[in-house]
Amino acid sequence: MDDTRTAADLVLDTVPLTGTPWPTIDPFLFCVHHDDRYPAGNGRFGPAPSLAGRELGADFAGVDGWRMYHGLEVPGFPQHPHRGFETVTYVRRGVIDHADSLGAAARFGAGDTQWLTAGRGIVHSEMFPLLRDDAPNPLELFQIWLNLPAESKLADPYFSMLWARDVPVVTTRDDHGRAGRITVIAGAVEGHAPPPPPPDSWAARADAEVAIWHLDLEAGASWTLPAAGHDAVARVLYLYEGAARIGPADVEAATGVVVRADVPAPVTAGDDGAQVLMLQGRPIGQPVAQYGPFVMNEEHEIEEAFADYRRTGFGGWPWASDDPVHAAGRGRFARHADGTEEDVAPAPAAG
Repeated sequence: MDDTRTAADLVLDTVPLTGTPWPTIDPFLFCVHHDDRYPAGNGRFGPAPSLAGRELGADFAGVDGWRMYHGLEVPGFPQHPHRGFETVTYVRRGVIDHADSLGAAARFGAGDTQWLTAGRGIVHSEMFPLLRDDAPNPLELFQIWLNLPAESKLADPYFSMLWARDVPVVTTRDDHGRAGRITVIAGAVEGHAPPPPPPDSWAARADAEVAIWHLDLEAGASWTLPAAGHDAVARVLYLYEGAARIGPADVEAATGVVVRADVPAPVTAGDDGAQVLMLQGRPIGQPVAQYGPFVMNEEHEIEEAFADYRRTGFGGWPWASDDPVHAAGRGRFARHADGTEEDVAPAPAAG
């Protein structure tokens, strides 16, 4: 295919990113960008300003630029179940405190990614403790749900951390010396591969060509996404900040651009740069039955998921509260279900 035809055929569709979650295509189920300008904390990991007037337990309004979500004092998502898919949580700023029914726990942020296979069932909480009482506590993260094929939906749950120190960040320079930074969460870029995904993940299959990349392009910088190996692979570029030319299309934030994956995709940032999240993968191509946090193939499997959760609690909840947070002075760490621990670094500062 010549270059002209490649450019003309590259963009398949554009969709506005007017709400949450963002629209996704198989094998992805869900993608949300949380960007909260949390204020200074109150000494108990919650916000110092009054919570009066907020719909606590379901505060998604973004009053003053931040949300409590389902938290009552600490922002975040107290214990809730999942079955039949995976969550991939990539944090750009701030911290998350994780706890789950396996007994695993973590504090992660500042470029870390948590990859959790729910499989046959897990309960976890994701709280956003405001660690600093003397300064704002901004939090920015992406949470992505990746589907599991039928044969893996009841796999054993699996908790893993991709620490920032192990995740490649590829610096590129175009012909004019303008720079881009490509954070490689899944799938390789120019020979730079991140840590492997969990063993039962769709992303663990080489022929699935799952990739999750974050592009940070300075003003006017260009970078061309390499072609995937198969024309069945789906690829979406979420331009959420700035502006860019993607192939022949000039797009502004906030826009999702569905592009062909089997041809290179040139991206050139606008005058204010561009921030782009790219999701790619070969579709699983199976029926999807979903009810809230359960994603299976058939409706009767959803009923079984509820019955199993009522009966077993997916292993029960070993924590003293529904919304546990870790000690104020604890840095980034993970404690795995088998009791092994990783201490990674001091808690990342806000900012």
